[in-house]
Amino acid sequence: MRLEGIHHVSSITGDAQANVDFYAGVLGLRLVKKTVNQDDPTVYHLFYGDDAGSPGLDLTFFEYPGARPGRPGQGMIHRIVLRVASEAALDFWQRRVEGQRPSPTSLLFSDPEGLGLELRVVAVPDAPLIAHHPDIPAELAIQGFEEARAYTADPERSRALFEVALGFERDGGMSWSVRGDSRGGRYVFDPAPPERGVPGAGTVHHVAWASQDADQLAWRERVIAAGAHPTPVIDRYWFKSVYFREPSGVLFEIATMGPGFAVDEDPAHLGERLVLPPKFEHLRDQLEVTLTPIHAPAAARS
Repeated sequence: MRLEGIHHVSSITGDAQANVDFYAGVLGLRLVKKTVNQDDPTVYHLFYGDDAGSPGLDLTFFEYPGARPGRPGQGMIHRIVLRVASEAALDFWQRRVEGQRPSPTSLLFSDPEGLGLELRVVAVPDAPLIAHHPDIPAELAIQGFEEARAYTADPERSRALFEVALGFERDGGMSWSVRGDSRGGRYVFDPAPPERGVPGAGTVHHVAWASQDADQLAWRERVIAAGAHPTPVIDRYWFKSVYFREPSGVLFEIATMGPGFAVDEDPAHLGERLVLPPKFEHLRDQLEVTLTPIHAPAAARS
């Protein structure tokens, strides 16, 4: 039983339309689900990914309109690392996002609200997860998650949970990898800054690890045995979720691979309309009035 790398990373935005403009328009990801935060259905939950909305390239955002900028600190993820295929891809993205190249195989930049992002050239057996976009050649496109980087003052506190319960394999002083049958990913700690973290726009809310559907309850039992306190299984309709905090404070989720985003939409038209899980359908009239209309950039819809 192995986790299949990173399922999704969820963050906070204060401006849904600007968020769509960047992630769908600039980064060329597909808006695969436009829905609401199931814990607070008065606000958007937007999902971006590859053409199929696959686990493994699923950046999601909760919109709290006008949210103040946040700042990552102890117990928070501060950078999301995404894969590309070549240094030529980094050359393309450096021109497109005006990032910094700390090495020939890495490009650092931020989204418009300050969320830390990195594109990195990696050689892995995982199938590339690509969203086709008319302005971005497929061979240069983003291909999936590589790692999440978090701040901690004491990485050893988390080691037992990672290595015993979750099956992470240590591949460096503060770095772990996890690989299943088809995909893998990494989790890395960096020393926490002295400043206190402040949740807000441009910060990560949680990271989700991908589980085979039949294994989720077993993962939950292993987390309990390691001393963590997971939630019951929560049905998110497109996947099922279990949440808990790892000892450094980062909110983890174990999310199932299925049933997926096509369970209630035509795969050719994912993300084009507001979609609500059945338990929220009675709120549709109210939500369609109160939620700010948003539109994917024309180029991303082509």
